[in-house]
Amino acid sequence: METVESARSTLRDSKEKTLPKNPEVEIKFLVTDVRRLEQSLTDAGFQLKTPPTHEVNSLYDRPGNPLRRQGAILRLRKYGERWRLTHKAKGTPGRYKIREEHETAVENGPELDAILRALGYAPSFVYEKFRAEWSDGQGEVVVDHTPIGVVAEIEGAPRWIDRTARALGVHSRDYITKSYGELFLEWKKAAGSPAANMTFRECGGRRPRF
Repeated sequence: METVESARSTLRDSKEKTLPKNPEVEIKFLVTDVRRLEQSLTDAGFQLKTPPTHEVNSLYDRPGNPLRRQGAILRLRKYGERWRLTHKAKGTPGRYKIREEHETAVENGPELDAILRALGYAPSFVYEKFRAEWSDGQGEVVVDHTPIGVVAEIEGAPRWIDRTARALGVHSRDYITKSYGELFLEWKKAAGSPAANMTFRECGGRRPRF
């Protein structure tokens, strides 16, 4: 398994910036054939950890959106019945999407929402999807059925990401390092949609059935 230190070495060797202390390293790619991708994951030794599960993400910010201006996010996520709070710093541009991440499980999401609002934060953007999680024990591949299409993410150490991408038939030119917020804004412009959030209701899409 590639460690964080060896991952930092990989980035130094490739003249990339070094990883932060708590790194999230990932890439996204568009999925045109979900069944083919699932078969490729199985062939590559991945196992399904969780089947497609409904996920709702709320990004919080203060008036004037100072976090967004910094390139940071404060996210409260509900995945099935589980809640998590995540802070991500501004990402480092390059071949992969790299940013410092701190995350913790939350027992009571609605109560945390009330605390954040009392501190002057409020949801500035909401996006939902149905996420399936796959793993080979070294990293994760997630398959997201979103209101704007199916997108997969490969998260792990840099060399592992590249090996996994090749095994799945994904070329490095197809790597996407944009956030879901950025992808939503691109979709919104192309579709001429008035949607303010990336939800199935606002984007006019039907929830997938599994």
